[in-house]
Amino acid sequence: MRTANLAVLFLAELTALAAVGAYGFTRDVSPALAWLYGLAALAAMIVTWSLFGAPKARHRARGALRVAFELVWFGAGVVALALSCGYVWAAVFALVCAVSKALAVHWRQ
Repeated sequence: MRTANLAVLFLAELTALAAVGAYGFTRDVSPALAWLYGLAALAAMIVTWSLFGAPKARHRARGALRVAFELVWFGAGVVALALSCGYVWAAVFALVCAVSKALAVHWRQ
């Protein structure tokens, strides 16, 4: 179960990245600007995760700061899903993230 939860957490990270990138790429603007939005959104998510969220991050967030960071980071994925795919997918993603993170805290993963 613990290994499966780690896999779910990893898939949640990828889903948040994909949702934010897809939202940027699918804006109703010129194609060049849509590419810029998509790439900038992905770059921002990747840089913040590598600096503060990754297990070997240089400035890894801990404690309450970690909770706040993950709420914002995964919340960006939820908001992007809500705006691009609909509220049902966003709610499902939020529920999966919440349950998986709660299990990770319980199991000290």
